[in-house]
Amino acid sequence: MATTVSSEKIPLLQSPQRKTKASDYVLVIHGGAGTMSRAKSTPEQQAAYKAALAQALQSGYQVLSEGGDAMDAVVAAVTVMEDNPLFNSAKGAVFNVDGKIELETSLMLSKPPASHPEIPATRRGLGLTLLTRAKNPSHLVRALYLSPSLAPHTFLSGAAAENIGQSLGGTLVDPSYFYTEHRWREHRRGLGLPEEPLPTDHESSGKTSPSDIPIPPLDQLPTGTVGAVALDIHGCIAALTSTGGRTNKLVGRIGDTPHMGSGFWAEEWKSKSGSLRRFWNKVTGRHTTRTRAVGVSGTGDGDYFIRKATAATIGHRVRYLGESLDKAASIAVQDLLQDGGLGGVIALDNKGNVAMPLNCEGMYRGVIRSDGIPKTAIFNDEEVA
Repeated sequence: MATTVSSEKIPLLQSPQRKTKASDYVLVIHGGAGTMSRAKSTPEQQAAYKAALAQALQSGYQVLSEGGDAMDAVVAAVTVMEDNPLFNSAKGAVFNVDGKIELETSLMLSKPPASHPEIPATRRGLGLTLLTRAKNPSHLVRALYLSPSLAPHTFLSGAAAENIGQSLGGTLVDPSYFYTEHRWREHRRGLGLPEEPLPTDHESSGKTSPSDIPIPPLDQLPTGTVGAVALDIHGCIAALTSTGGRTNKLVGRIGDTPHMGSGFWAEEWKSKSGSLRRFWNKVTGRHTTRTRAVGVSGTGDGDYFIRKATAATIGHRVRYLGESLDKAASIAVQDLLQDGGLGGVIALDNKGNVAMPLNCEGMYRGVIRSDGIPKTAIFNDEEVA
């Protein structure tokens, strides 16, 4: 499927190769991809999603502008989307084939956060899956990442992860909290079953209000996620992803969101100078290396992200092939499409370069820099690079 770019693009970013100072900070977010259509949308729907994206950007920006960690900025941004039933995460999560909610999340950093230097550099990140009671999975994964003595692993699931999180102050809720009428109707419609009567048993606690959101959702039967990647003033990049998975997934299905290297990635490395620079350094007696870092969060059909190791592939193309972030991300997203996988990614490096390629009609996305101006887009005919 080829994407079409209109003659009137809405610029989200400056040049994808924009150079930034060490004091600059950037936040980029996504809210899902692949299941929205401009032709079937209304101006009211588009405005509601863009307003929600802007709110998430501003929440994360507040952390970064005060010198906070990238880790806390991505949690702040994702929390806004987890609490908004427009998005397929936490409160707006989709149902599996049994009409249950199973949530996933992940966090990865290019290096330990400045506020927690005791975290081992080898810790890297953590993925959580099959969550059923975590009100904000993003809070849970942050708490467990910062507690290596309690959660020494890279991948945890279910009640064990939630109970550790609760011991660290996390909030658990009854599964009925996640029930929304519009997701329930999608679940039933997707299975070819009658949408009514709506459930009134103990699991939904009778929460069958006529409308969970002020407008009909723009995406139908979503497969996407929400995510954020941030660069802070300390040069750390953090990537956080959170999702309800794909609509009517099999019970116990695990997607790319908690799979390190598939739906999320962050890394830092030392990069030697080019041949001319090395020659000059030899002449002048200087020996310098540069620190490079990237972070990635994906959204779309997660099974393909797993098969292609999409997030890590982007980082490795930048690191080992010397490709620009924009080129590496675009190639990886087109590779997904060749196998039939729809979706997109957000990617950020420590120079402040941002890439947001997609291979489908739309991806909720946005970016905010140190000027504090949130820029958002939905469809593929809005410029994202």
